[in-house]
Amino acid sequence: MIVTLMSLHIYTSGQQITIGPDVKMLALGDSYTIGESVLPEERWPHQFIGELIAAGIEASTPDYIATTGWTTRDLQKGMDADLNQVKSYNLVSILVGVNNQYQGIPISSYEPDLKEIIEHALHLVGEDPSKVFILSIPDYAYTPFGEGKISISKEIDQYNAINKRLATAYSIPWIDITPISRRGLSDSSLVAEDGLHPSAAQYRSWVLELMPRLNLPEY
Repeated sequence: MIVTLMSLHIYTSGQQITIGPDVKMLALGDSYTIGESVLPEERWPHQFIGELIAAGIEASTPDYIATTGWTTRDLQKGMDADLNQVKSYNLVSILVGVNNQYQGIPISSYEPDLKEIIEHALHLVGEDPSKVFILSIPDYAYTPFGEGKISISKEIDQYNAINKRLATAYSIPWIDITPISRRGLSDSSLVAEDGLHPSAAQYRSWVLELMPRLNLPEY
């Protein structure tokens, strides 16, 4: 049993993200993806692409289907309405769910909604699970707005258990950035001026968490 559990941990936490020689990225989500309260170039997908370019990888500015306040259902509708049917992508990120929790939407709807989003994302990258990745939901309890409320953290954990389980089921890399967000009350530099959303510095930490998980092209 111990061996099985250790193998499962390695599988779910160590899966690699395939980066091609010419990255065309689509970032799906909500305020955490679109970077509420930071400049466009400070959003984590923009910073991530910047790191790839600095590493010598050709990459385009990321496209976004993300809006502050979006739930999983909103994202589904946004993908149907806003997706460029002509443009192709070889990398898709998913980070969504905090507004389901905040708006008190029954958590039972999260899993089927997220499944549909994942399947749509996989279709965009030719069904290659190494080209889609999921980020865990940050914990806004650890902001001045959240005031350290334990109830928020417990519910965020429940949502993250679901998105981690689905990542495993679809063989998609899952990146746990929630521990970084939980330093927000002890390190104010990680929180934006609005007292709720991540700062550019926190997004930078997310990118640094992400980089070791990349399977980079060989030249």
